[in-house]
Amino acid sequence: MMSIVVLLGLTICAIYWGVNKFVLNDPSLPRVTRKKKKKPKLGMKESMKFLLSSRYVRDLATLVVAYGISINLVEVTWKSKLKAQFPSPNEYSSFMGDFSTATGIATFTMMLVGRWILSKFGWGVAAAITPMVLLVTGVGFFSLLLFGEPLTPVLGTLGITPLLAAVYVGALQNIFSKSTKYSLFDPCKEMAYIPLDEDTKVKGKAAIDVVCNPLGKSGGALIQQFMILSFGSLANSTPYLGGILLVIVGAWLAAVKSLDSQFTPLAKEDLRQEMEAKVSKEATNEAVIVKESKNGSLSDDSSNGSAVKQTPETSTTPGVQ
Repeated sequence: MMSIVVLLGLTICAIYWGVNKFVLNDPSLPRVTRKKKKKPKLGMKESMKFLLSSRYVRDLATLVVAYGISINLVEVTWKSKLKAQFPSPNEYSSFMGDFSTATGIATFTMMLVGRWILSKFGWGVAAAITPMVLLVTGVGFFSLLLFGEPLTPVLGTLGITPLLAAVYVGALQNIFSKSTKYSLFDPCKEMAYIPLDEDTKVKGKAAIDVVCNPLGKSGGALIQQFMILSFGSLANSTPYLGGILLVIVGAWLAAVKSLDSQFTPLAKEDLRQEMEAKVSKEATNEAVIVKESKNGSLSDDSSNGSAVKQTPETSTTPGVQ
């Protein structure tokens, strides 16, 4: 068995070497050289200056930062309650296995539905779905943590405790937030770059990579650490984390609305220019075809005229004077 694996590995290496030696480096084959666009290297200061100078890019940056912080605030709190509900490693692993399966199914389903939402309702509605999901499920999750005791009799009739209900709602929050991120949030974010000019597009992406992605990932952790130091534990800081989540999601929705008011006119203008260029190109092609057909007709008429001139107007019959 080991010899077969070794032989297979040597065969793959030989094929790889042969392709690189005789195919990719063959001088007789035509080569297409693509000029790689040089990505500007912006420092923290230049990135912040660029973000503050452009409202459009600033709104786009708010989306990225708000998503990272919101996910972190809810996910860390949810996992702490999950461990409290399932202290046994086997129970915890079983629940996380079901959670991963549900996340995959929901993501696949939303991938199919996401394109329909974009085409049916437009960019603004599609971009607002992710923060709305986080808002609704986040409010439900933190409400169960804060006001679970008065709901104990009602939840008891369903056979669950407030803690278990909070775990289930938190699981739904994570499932739907991740599925909408991949199917709606990421496509909407990339679409928002399309109407920008090349310089703003490249610098905007560079600035968001330098400032917003790290800030979104670490911002939630910094907020939680500050709350724990201030109030002694994560449980004591839960009400304040819920309030911070409301503020961040509210800023996120405001940025979506602002960006939609800028993106939609720019996208329509780009579409109009593209259609005009297409119509102009088609008109030019039709004019060339008509001109060529006319030139062909003229040449045919000229040839026929020459043939007529060469034919005698009167013919003489043999024997007739």
